[in-house]
Amino acid sequence: MRVAQLSVAETPTGPRTPLRRVGYFMFFSRWIQVPLYLGLIVAQVVYVWRFMMELLHLIQLGFGGTPAETTVMLIVLGLVDVVMISNLLIMVIIGGYETFVSRLRIEGHPDQPQWLSHVNANVLKVKLAMAIIGISSIHLLQIFINAAKPTITDRELIWKTLIHLTFVVSAIALAMIDRMMEGGRPQHGTGDGEQSAATSQERLAA
Repeated sequence: MRVAQLSVAETPTGPRTPLRRVGYFMFFSRWIQVPLYLGLIVAQVVYVWRFMMELLHLIQLGFGGTPAETTVMLIVLGLVDVVMISNLLIMVIIGGYETFVSRLRIEGHPDQPQWLSHVNANVLKVKLAMAIIGISSIHLLQIFINAAKPTITDRELIWKTLIHLTFVVSAIALAMIDRMMEGGRPQHGTGDGEQSAATSQERLAA
């Protein structure tokens, strides 16, 4: 009698079918995010174009004149900034698509990133926070180099330093929360296996 009740409750034509269809529709809605990631790819192309223009400007200054060392350093820092933002875009595009939309199915590919094999929402947050810290460091270094100019005030230096420190503290907090969540998760392969075996025995006995 108990087995019969379970089979009736789990049939596709039972009362749970409308809710299941709603769940499938909500799960299918994840594909709405695809245009967002495609738009980020377009933004990546724009940053590549900007990088090439800045690189051409650096070549013209370096071989066509005698620019100041500070000027060259600022242009190089600008190039590094573009590269780090581009890396941030790659992490958001690949990691976000893999986590929230669909698997990329690139297992075994020689160019598969190592971090993609164990990426999840928490890992992605930590990596994005670290990338933002790197970008903020570049901007802060550019401001320190230009600190002698009258356009850079002490108030601006203090506030941007505090903002950078806020990014650092936020990244540390995210990493600590991720570590605590990893430590609080149950270990698979021990208790789960025993529980599933006990459940199987109970079903057979019924």
